[in-house]
Amino acid sequence: MLQSIDLAVAAEEIGLDGAYFRVHHFARQLASPFPLLSAIGARTSKIEIGTGVIDMRYENPLYMVEDAGAADLISGGRLQLGISRGSPEQVIEGWRYFGYQPEEGETDSDMGRRKALEFLDKLKGEGFAQPNPYPMFPNPPGLLRLEPHSDGLRERIWWGAASNATAIWAAEQGMNLQSSTLKFDESGEPLHIQQAKQIRLYREAWKKAGHTREPRVSVSRSIFALVTDQDRYYFGQQGKSSDSFGYIEPNQRAVFGKSYAAEPDQLIKELAQDEAIREADTLLLTIPNTLGVEYNVHVLSSILEHVAPELGWR
Repeated sequence: MLQSIDLAVAAEEIGLDGAYFRVHHFARQLASPFPLLSAIGARTSKIEIGTGVIDMRYENPLYMVEDAGAADLISGGRLQLGISRGSPEQVIEGWRYFGYQPEEGETDSDMGRRKALEFLDKLKGEGFAQPNPYPMFPNPPGLLRLEPHSDGLRERIWWGAASNATAIWAAEQGMNLQSSTLKFDESGEPLHIQQAKQIRLYREAWKKAGHTREPRVSVSRSIFALVTDQDRYYFGQQGKSSDSFGYIEPNQRAVFGKSYAAEPDQLIKELAQDEAIREADTLLLTIPNTLGVEYNVHVLSSILEHVAPELGWR
């Protein structure tokens, strides 16, 4: 946790635009993101602070509105929350241990989307709760909303979509789009081609829904510029990898994106051919956080110095 804060501070210092964190329950990593996001918000001043993604099956939407509002205010309005129905977890139906279960006729995916919609609704800041006539503190007139409320946070919610259909649904709900290094296989094509099609479908649905603002779209990639012997030792073989296909659920085939690892000149050529990166406006870089802050700052700095300028990534 402390290294995550240090890495976010360093990311801001070297000129990156954001720090986003994975969220998984029953795993030895980040599970409850808001304390970390708040701490980073207090230590930084410019970068976006986000998640990719919070599994809504585990969440109390109203309590999450309060946590998110507080973290956003602490950061000065820099929160970018990625949410989703979640990926396969460490335990079977882990959300049941948190006291949640789908309603009659629902799947766990339905439950996650239902909670997401309630979260989005309460983020608007509209009153809905009947005030007590004998409160501990004076109340404003009318129905009460959740506090603290942060204006603008509703427009900084992203949906992690693994399929074309959920990307379209996210557009209809007015959420930004996150597409990771894994996607449901819907055509047998490479990940970057399937993702590019997904993004185009999302943008079409956004326009059709009549939203007035421009949406944001991110894709995630594992990218390593091999500039030192240590880089070549850690990641030299990954540059020979390719997309792979497999099952993440009993009846769900998925495509897993390859890692990009090469000398900078070759890396630039390969990344220029990635259709999804060209379609997106935000690129999330996955990093090996177990290798420590110093080395990860080197990994990120190498991309900023040797790769990003040639590809126009700013």
